[in-house]
Amino acid sequence: MVVIKIPASLRKFVGGNERVDVDAANVREAIDALEGAHPGVKAKLCDDAGNVRRFINIYAGDEDIRFLENMDTALDAGSELQIIPAIAGG
Repeated sequence: MVVIKIPASLRKFVGGNERVDVDAANVREAIDALEGAHPGVKAKLCDDAGNVRRFINIYAGDEDIRFLENMDTALDAGSELQIIPAIAGG
């Protein structure tokens, strides 16, 4: 089981949940499982090619997946993914 922590700005797309538990071996499978449970949320996280959108950061543990194997980053049982939307402003 992998825990996906959902930020407040995206909770309305996952039934208000702060976290969603999924079965997945990598980040891609985790996002697909999240989409299966909550249709439409993947479009908020990924572009049409299936890559993480520029303004979304996903961390596996303490590491940004972009510096690991991106969507193919392996996950172990008990892993935690954290979705963090980028904040802009000045």
